[in-house]
Amino acid sequence: MKHGGTGSVIDAACARGFAAVAAVAPLLRLTSRLIGCLGLSLLLSLLPRPASAQPYPAKPIRLVTAEAGGGNDFAARAIARGLGDSMGQPLVVDNRGGAGGIIAAELVARAPADGYTLLVYASNIWIIPLLKKNAPYDVARDFAPVTWAARSPSTLVVHPSLPVRSVRELIALARARPGQLNYGSGGTGSSTHLAVELFKSMAKVNVVRVAYRGNAPAINDLIAGQIQMMIATAGSVAPHAGSGRLRALAVTSAQPTPLAPGLPTVASAGLPGYETLSIYGVFAPSRTPVAVIERLNREFARVLQRADVQQLFLKAGIETVGSSPEAFAAVIKADTARMGKVIEEAGIRGE
Repeated sequence: MKHGGTGSVIDAACARGFAAVAAVAPLLRLTSRLIGCLGLSLLLSLLPRPASAQPYPAKPIRLVTAEAGGGNDFAARAIARGLGDSMGQPLVVDNRGGAGGIIAAELVARAPADGYTLLVYASNIWIIPLLKKNAPYDVARDFAPVTWAARSPSTLVVHPSLPVRSVRELIALARARPGQLNYGSGGTGSSTHLAVELFKSMAKVNVVRVAYRGNAPAINDLIAGQIQMMIATAGSVAPHAGSGRLRALAVTSAQPTPLAPGLPTVASAGLPGYETLSIYGVFAPSRTPVAVIERLNREFARVLQRADVQQLFLKAGIETVGSSPEAFAAVIKADTARMGKVIEEAGIRGE
């Protein structure tokens, strides 16, 4: 009996203990969850915020362009110098020359679409896929136009020994002497090449191409009388035309340009509808957020409208533009169609 009584007491005590534990268990579980949540919140607060959550731009912006020293490089550096303060972050020029622009274009096409890697390049970016069917990028698919930044008209020049003083006279002479006149140009598909091929197509003349590795040696041979005509950037031939070593006939822009004062346009001087320009633009990778594109466009347009920046470009033989993304996309589409037709008709293939 004594033993049974002690067992009953112990059993009762155990029952009360289990009941007490059961009563506080929910509180213990709640406390455990609360401690876990607080710990997780503290951990997350210590982690860096993702870049997308930070105001744009939150770090330097890279402007990828061609090798140092050319028009693409000049445009990129002029833009970078003018935008650093207003963007709140430095713009760093990254020169990636080679393969006619393919290296730079492919790098940007594959970059994250976050607005921190941009391409500053001329129109050969969309000309290359017309010349090379296996180009590693597609302009319409892989890029988002930001702005048409600048343009550089060219000048139609001849050697002074050629008996012509106007575009009409040049066309008449070329038609009278098919295959006997020649012209110089840089590499296949370059602006100096396609500009004359467009001229030939529209004027229905046969002028023979003499290919050079670059524009400078072609201009030198034109001055020496080894070739007879050329379409080259206005700034590159203006000094020679001014000295009388070359004869300038017209500019290739749709309107007269301050880069070649006093010269008519090719269109108004004998070949209606003719226009060709070196077009410099800014691109972002496709799928870049619209808000980022709009911010970049506003900043680029603002700096390109500054008088000091415009003068800086003019001294380099380039006119500033600063268009909307939509307007730039329309320019690319029109130029691609026009030059695509010339390339197909002439049977031009990339080297």
